[in-house]
Amino acid sequence: MKCDTCMKLYNITGCNFTDDMNAYSVSDAVIIFHWDVYISKEQLPQGDRPLHQMWVWFNMESPSNTGGLEHLNNVFNLTMCYRKDSDIFVPYGSLQMTKDLQNYSIPKENKLVVWTVSNWLPHFRRVQYYNELRKYINIDIYGKNHRPLDKASLHTTISQYKFYLAFENSVHTDYITEKLWRNAFLSGTVPVVLGPSRENYEKFIPPDSFIHVEDFNTAEQLAKYLEKLDKDDKEYMKYFSWQKHFVSKSYETVDHYCKACIELKKMTEFRKMTNLIKWYRS
Repeated sequence: MKCDTCMKLYNITGCNFTDDMNAYSVSDAVIIFHWDVYISKEQLPQGDRPLHQMWVWFNMESPSNTGGLEHLNNVFNLTMCYRKDSDIFVPYGSLQMTKDLQNYSIPKENKLVVWTVSNWLPHFRRVQYYNELRKYINIDIYGKNHRPLDKASLHTTISQYKFYLAFENSVHTDYITEKLWRNAFLSGTVPVVLGPSRENYEKFIPPDSFIHVEDFNTAEQLAKYLEKLDKDDKEYMKYFSWQKHFVSKSYETVDHYCKACIELKKMTEFRKMTNLIKWYRS
C-alpha cells in the first residue's frame, strides 16, 4: 500500500505498509490475519522476533465462526477486530455526524422485503427465523442457491425494496456487519436486524433507524408491522430521519490498516494478550 494512503484518508503520516517479508526484521508491527494462522503455530512467522516489534491479531469473524484459537495464547500484543473492547477497534461501518443538516431522499421502492445470503445453513437461527417469517409475508431472496446477484448490482437491487433483512450468521456482542452498514444503509432501505440486542445496536446507531426482530413476540407480528409501514409513508419515513445528521460509512481493509497505524503510534507500553481464547469467547 502506498505510504501516503493514510495521509489522504485520515491525515496521518508515517504509515508504511508492505507484504514484503524481507522487511520483517525492521517492521514496528506485524498484522496477522487469523485465517492465515489458525491451523497451527507453524503458520506464524518463524525465527527470531525483534524485541521492539508488536504482533497484532486481526479477525473480523464472530467467535462462533473462529476456530484455532487454542494455540494463539501468549502470542499477540494487540487485538484488532469489530469488538469495541479490542485494542484496535475496526468496525464494519459507522455513522459519521455532518456539520450541516442534510437533505436526503430514498430510492423509489416498489417492492417490500429482500434478503441476500450466501452462507445458507438450516440450523442457523437466521435461516430458521426466515422460514417462519416467510409464512406471513413475501420475501425475495438472493444469493447462493437462490436468485443470482452479482456484486455490481447489489445496491441497485436492494434499493428497490423497503426493508432489508440484516440477519447476522451468529449472535455476539458488537457483531454488526456489512449487512447493516453496506447492504441496508447505503442502499437506502430500512434494516430489519437479527443479531445482538437492541441495546447493543443503539450504541452505534439511532434507535429509530432500524427494526429489531426481538421487538416482536412472533414473526407474524413483525410481518404485520412491516405491512403496516408499507401503507403508511409518514411512519415509514421516520426510519430515515437519522440521515439529516449522519452519513453511513462502510469500511474497507485499508481503513483498518490506517486505524492500526493510528493506535500503534499511541502505544507507550508493552502489552501481551495472555489468553486470547478466553477474551474472544467471553
